[in-house]
Amino acid sequence: MKTFIKFIKDNPKTILTLISIAIGVVLMLHFGVDKKAVAIVTLIVGFMTNAFAGVVALITMVPIIGPLIIKVLTIPFFWLLNAMGYFTSAYAIKKGYGKDVMTHRLIVITLLIGIVLGYILGHLIPVR
Repeated sequence: MKTFIKFIKDNPKTILTLISIAIGVVLMLHFGVDKKAVAIVTLIVGFMTNAFAGVVALITMVPIIGPLIIKVLTIPFFWLLNAMGYFTSAYAIKKGYGKDVMTHRLIVITLLIGIVLGYILGHLIPVR
């Protein structure tokens, strides 16, 4: 409970953002805005304000269960992003953009390898 109160004291902007998004959703639904539009607006505002990171931080603070929930939610999200990349690549190759797809895939693979190597080197060679 102490960590929850400390989180609220340390992150008032995140809490206010989450409350304002919730109030905005309730108001939009009350005034009859299309549910698809409400979802799109919520996603855009959530990504622009990093509100989803605040929700993840709140869920992570639940002892024992919180970190497990976040692991279960985030791993399939990255799998979904990767699958979408493969489907869009297949579609682009079918349309005749094979060379461009290969270039972009090579850039992504290089970036991922760089991130992994940076993570490993960062733990092997401490800065401090």
